[in-house]
Amino acid sequence: MTLHQSFVPATPDPSMAGIIKLACLAVGGQGGGVLTGWIETVARANGYVCQATSVAGVAQRTGATVYYVEMAPASARPPIFSLAPAAGDVDIMISAELMEAGRSIMRGFVTPDRTVLITSTHRALAVSEKMEPGDGIANGAEVLAAADIAARRVITADFDALAIAKGSVISASLFGALAGSGALPFAREAFEAAIRSGGKGIEGSLRAFAAGYEAAQGATVAPEKPAVKAPIAPKGPAKLMAEWARLSARAAALPDSAAEMALLGLKKVVDFQDLAYGADYLTRVEAVLAKDTPAKGHALTREAAKYIANAMCYDDVIRVADLKTRAHRFDRIRAEMGVKDKHVLQLTEFMHPRAEEIAGMLPAKLGAKVEASPAWMARLDRWFNKGRRLRTDGLRAYLMLYVLGGLKSRRRGTLRHKQERAHMDRWLAVADSYLAQNYDLAVEILKCRRLVKGYSDTHARGLSKFDKVLAGIALIAQRDDAADWARRLREAALKDEEGKALDGALATIRSFA
Repeated sequence: MTLHQSFVPATPDPSMAGIIKLACLAVGGQGGGVLTGWIETVARANGYVCQATSVAGVAQRTGATVYYVEMAPASARPPIFSLAPAAGDVDIMISAELMEAGRSIMRGFVTPDRTVLITSTHRALAVSEKMEPGDGIANGAEVLAAADIAARRVITADFDALAIAKGSVISASLFGALAGSGALPFAREAFEAAIRSGGKGIEGSLRAFAAGYEAAQGATVAPEKPAVKAPIAPKGPAKLMAEWARLSARAAALPDSAAEMALLGLKKVVDFQDLAYGADYLTRVEAVLAKDTPAKGHALTREAAKYIANAMCYDDVIRVADLKTRAHRFDRIRAEMGVKDKHVLQLTEFMHPRAEEIAGMLPAKLGAKVEASPAWMARLDRWFNKGRRLRTDGLRAYLMLYVLGGLKSRRRGTLRHKQERAHMDRWLAVADSYLAQNYDLAVEILKCRRLVKGYSDTHARGLSKFDKVLAGIALIAQRDDAADWARRLREAALKDEEGKALDGALATIRSFA
């Protein structure tokens, strides 16, 4: 067989020799463009010709921008540069976030024969990780293990924390790591000169550069830890403080395995409502303790202390409005955004209550009548079920939410409170009904309360999954492995928002129950 001339391998182009190929993956705010500019500057200042390109990623953290740089020593014959990285053809791979390092490995950019991989170990969670109702965070240890196999050399550190501690951003510490790696044939001073040529944030960038350089050189550079603020102690009139002390003593008197959780739960419910609500919480926990088994380490009481508090602190319109108007929330937002006295902060809240939330705020009897009336529910839906953007940096919107948040003194008379209390009573009764025959199953049922959380549609979906899980547990309650199946059902319910994994698990149970 004779090959056509076009299929005969061509002689390698000598102009491709000596080209250094560098790729960087970064998302918005990480300074990938600045890092690329510095790399171009240091290359050209040292007699190299250089080309840089970028392919933008998708917003909302579903994809990183790919920055690509090729450089070669200047010569009489200009080199031929590519516009994008190719699998198996990258000398240096820089990742501004750990999972981006994993994606670069999956895309074939990192190879054991040539690639130096520089990656930060911190995480900037992707939308897919945040969307999962349970723990959707990807396993970083698997990425690091794959990097050890896939790359010729791996340089890792929390370059984000190093940069923040030095008053800069991660691009500067990654630039330092690149210099410290020795992967480019330029002296440290040349890299620092590139930073100085930028003209902005020079001192902070140089500090972060030095930290990244030392980390790449193998030095242990611990990020400076911010001072830990002491917990804010409750303050108030002497009468209320005396009652708080009595409640705290009741929580501390519980078994050691449950006391710490109970104290945290007590703080949560008192903050949600008042001291009387805290006393009600402890009464419920103590009722569980009376039926608990010391031989089991009071696991039932510990879980009750956690999840009864969560059940009592449900998210209603009053709670949402209260949280949105608290002073420490505005302080936190200002700190996160770096707002100075000379800046003007504009804050827009999105409110989208359903008819059910509005009816739930009414007195229990009136709210029940309204909820039972399709006509009234349609009216409420027409009036309120539309997204509203409220500027809480302005007086009118702030006062509206502030007044709503102040209605918590009337909360216990509302329809929503009556419904939440009834649901909590049924849940605890179900757990109690299995306690005598299967202690571990009762504990797992208490943990199922984790499924019920959030506000509006999120809360409704959680309730639906909760009911499905309890129905599934009833089918296998007599089995020796009932507790294990209850755990599987709960974990399946947390896998996805639509509940597909839960439906599959329930179908499995029905096949043999």
